[in-house]
Amino acid sequence: MDTAVDEDATLMLAYAQGDLGAFEALYARHRGTLYRFLLRACRQPAVADELFQETWSRVIAARERYQPQAKFTTWLLQIAHNLLVDSYRRKRPTLDGEAGELAIAQMEAPAQEQPEHALSDFEQRRRLQRAIEQLPDEQRTAVLLRLEQELSLEEIADVTGVGRETVKSRLRYAMNKLREQLAE
Repeated sequence: MDTAVDEDATLMLAYAQGDLGAFEALYARHRGTLYRFLLRACRQPAVADELFQETWSRVIAARERYQPQAKFTTWLLQIAHNLLVDSYRRKRPTLDGEAGELAIAQMEAPAQEQPEHALSDFEQRRRLQRAIEQLPDEQRTAVLLRLEQELSLEEIADVTGVGRETVKSRLRYAMNKLREQLAE
């Protein structure tokens, strides 16, 4: 374990014993990472805000049960991921039929508007972001955890609650889709 990992676990254990300063330190250290993950995963600021607050509420509620078996970041992202999955499940029934086709058409529109010329670094990053946004939920989550959070396959498996091979498969399919979209 590296020093930051040990420090996070120590801070969480101190918070469980009533040290509010320890929670403030954890919050300051991980709030940006958590919020970026949620916002990129769900693409809706209002939903990301709600999930962000609920994730920290769950951390607070679980403080006395916390056991440093995995990295704090992995545990935090696992809570956020589970809330995100619940959010997808609540939202999914409304996206069938014409509403689903409309949502898909709206997601595809920005990529089709890109000009076919040499792109600046900013434009290339924006195209990649758009391509990631168009991935299926499970693939998008795996890509964001890998690229932005720099988690290993095992850590992504822990966060998402699936096997390592499933994570590899999701990443492989996602990367193939991204390559196809970016080649257009």
